[in-house]
Amino acid sequence: MSRYVVAKAGEVAPGTSKLVTVKGREIGIFNVQGAYYALANTCPHEGGSLCEGRITGLVQSDGPGQYKLLRKGEFLRCPFHGWEFEVATGQSYCDPTSMRIRQFNVEVAPGEDVVKGPYVAESFPVSVEEEYLVVEV
Repeated sequence: MSRYVVAKAGEVAPGTSKLVTVKGREIGIFNVQGAYYALANTCPHEGGSLCEGRITGLVQSDGPGQYKLLRKGEFLRCPFHGWEFEVATGQSYCDPTSMRIRQFNVEVAPGEDVVKGPYVAESFPVSVEEEYLVVEV
């Protein structure tokens, strides 16, 4: 499986996401409290663009008119129909037995690990022949 550099870690602040395209595929990169996750940008329910949805928490209720927001920033709500998915697992909370968003591995890697050095410029011999410069390739 190939690796692709998609962003600097600082470009995706905690509680936010960044939409990237890799090999023609839209992928959302999410930062949940400093941990990064990569999810397909397509809702499996109706194909909505998940990165246009809201990053939210888990709402729990003990009864009518009573609710509390737990696990703030750990869930993603589809903009089409409001289906919610856990960012860390891609699991749907509307249909937990069969619905999930495709996940991709994501890691934070130092620049020197992404592109190995030392870097050497390619050089070509140059000679002067009757006032013309000639480059050998």
